Amino acid sequence: MSSGGLTPEQTERVVAIAMDLAREGRTGQLAEFVRHGLPVDMRDPAGNTLLMLAAYHAHADTVGTLLRLGADPDLRNDRDQSPIAGALFKGADDVVAVLRRAGADLDSGTPTARAAAAMFGRDHLLAS
Repeated sequence: MSSGGLTPEQTERVVAIAMDLAREGRTGQLAEFVRHGLPVDMRDPAGNTLLMLAAYHAHADTVGTLLRLGADPDLRNDRDQSPIAGALFKGADDVVAVLRRAGADLDSGTPTARAAAAMFGRDHLLAS
């Protein structure tokens, strides 16, 4: 993120606020952050992107908006988890559908989306 005159502490705070917006599904406010220069694939200290947090917390509208703003559906966090596997784990069927339409890789990460679907009895969500 270009600092735009922000101190490192201010930049850290902006990132923390954006991550909270993603967790809370506050799509409009989060989109404004991105439109004003926050990289859409910004990561938190654990390697989670805005998309990962929105997917894990079952915010399909936020996930869709982040994808339209250019978010990479396949960026994995520091634990090698993908957004679609996180959505499968949480039972966020609508998020899984949005990520599938965006072409999310079903075979990347640990566990893969296919393995997560099998583990949690959600294979039907990945059927073509």
